[in-house]
Amino acid sequence: MALTKKQIERILAVSRYYYQDDLSQQEIARKMDLSRPTVSKSLQLARDNHIVTINIHDPFEDTGVMREQLRTKYQLKDVVIAEQANYDEQGILEQLGAVTADYLDEIVTDGVTIGINWGRTMEAVANHLHASHNRNVRLVQLKGSVTNSSEDNFSADITQKFNRAFHTQASLLPLPIVFSDARIKQLAMTDQFIKQVVTQGDAADIALYTVGTTRPTAMLFQSGYLDDQQIHQLQTDAVGDVLSHYITATGALAAPDLDQRTVSIPLERLSKKRYAILVAGGQAKLQPIHAALVGHHANVLIVDQAVAKALLRL
Repeated sequence: MALTKKQIERILAVSRYYYQDDLSQQEIARKMDLSRPTVSKSLQLARDNHIVTINIHDPFEDTGVMREQLRTKYQLKDVVIAEQANYDEQGILEQLGAVTADYLDEIVTDGVTIGINWGRTMEAVANHLHASHNRNVRLVQLKGSVTNSSEDNFSADITQKFNRAFHTQASLLPLPIVFSDARIKQLAMTDQFIKQVVTQGDAADIALYTVGTTRPTAMLFQSGYLDDQQIHQLQTDAVGDVLSHYITATGALAAPDLDQRTVSIPLERLSKKRYAILVAGGQAKLQPIHAALVGHHANVLIVDQAVAKALLRL
């Protein structure tokens, strides 16, 4: 049916109140001095005349395609995309933690060794772990866990929750993340106990970790091991870190001298793992995730929907 100018103006006003301002039909009727049936009819006319069109985005419909595209783009073994309800950082962490715990249920088998990291993302994973029925699972820390900062890195809590879930006792790496001198680090690494833990980490079947950013609030920048000049240089040369190894936009080491003082499994050994699982999400981590993937520092990616789409656009 042909609509008059006055009808179109009323339909537009009703539609904006309903779809943009989220007012109820009753509220619109009171606001515009219309009857409730008139408001309802206006909304129907808006759809019938294509003034308003409704598109339903089904995340389940797109996820399979995105997973395959990401697998191909970054030459990955597997991709898991967490359902995303909003862009809240804590909400994203919760979703990532839940799907990662489910993924571990699928891949952990009797006798495997899992290498773990610390930080907020790993804490979210630890919070969602399920009691495992597998036997003789071993856990090992992949990098140093001692910091000079009062900020909690969640290392103790993560380790405790992983121990409980997998009925084991993790091998700890009770060393600073970064030594002040590479020679002191090398001396510490000759300790028999430390050598055993490092060997376990190198041989782990599964490595579970995230990426860090170069934002001022980054946990590694708050750890007390880097001075202002070093932090500024990293913010200039690097996009983030993988297990405390700072990397450039192409995934190369950004600070080789610093890396010589860093206690962490070498990046080249991650790509050799059966499952090198990078768990990360949120727009702030987009560039570090991309850099880690183009540098082939992971073969499994667990990520949120928004970042998955952004990665495909890069």
